[in-house]
Amino acid sequence: MADDLASVLAAGGVLHLPSDVAHARRGDVRHAFRYGVDYLLLAPETVRPRGLFRLGRRGLFSFCAADHGGMRGAGEGAAWAWRMLDRAGLARDAQMTLALMAQPRCLGFWFNPVSFWLVLRGGDLLAVIAEVNNTFGQRHSYLCHNPGFAPIRAEDRLRTDKVFHVSPFQDVAGSYEFRFAVTPSRISVLIRQSCGSTGMIATLHATPRPLRQRALIAAALRRPGGALRILALIYWQALRLRLKGIAYRPLPAPPSKEISR
Repeated sequence: MADDLASVLAAGGVLHLPSDVAHARRGDVRHAFRYGVDYLLLAPETVRPRGLFRLGRRGLFSFCAADHGGMRGAGEGAAWAWRMLDRAGLARDAQMTLALMAQPRCLGFWFNPVSFWLVLRGGDLLAVIAEVNNTFGQRHSYLCHNPGFAPIRAEDRLRTDKVFHVSPFQDVAGSYEFRFAVTPSRISVLIRQSCGSTGMIATLHATPRPLRQRALIAAALRRPGGALRILALIYWQALRLRLKGIAYRPLPAPPSKEISR
């Protein structure tokens, strides 16, 4: 149950999430890819360093609170997330754990296409903030929750308008549908972007595991470069799309608000 995750995280633990990430483009020009990615799940307010995993300083893998929460390059971490949740009507209580699912820095380098703030209480997932970064130095977040912050179930479909430029090969139009399933044995995320007959489906499936030093070393050897590898793969897929003849969209102005729902 999700409360087991919450108790591990609240006690300062870190979970390793070896993840299978897939993207599929829909429309006249189809395009798809699948990669393995290493995420971590931690509670920024209570997390403790361990071995090769560092906090606030360079290491093989590390976490810096300023990488997340609010304006990119000037993040406020958990304080920002709690503030956004409060403005949306979720009053914090002692039973809640705020967790962050993100790729760590690797040798000091950071980039996260999308990270997820999770609000856990008991066995329930109450809210998710999807924190989206593009390759143009911009960030926007989407707050996902049910009416009244009722628990989010795997079958729930949470919808919001797309307002942020992610790919230069897609218009800033249409809507997103988010689906989340969070348990100690499986974490799954589905993001479906629709705009008429075109769109995109992205999925992430991960199995939470206690963070082990040998697992960090294996991840560094199996998927070298961490976030730098992810950035290189993004540019590789962009080249493939361009070669397929998909038109390049110029960069629009970012949204006036830093979070939408």
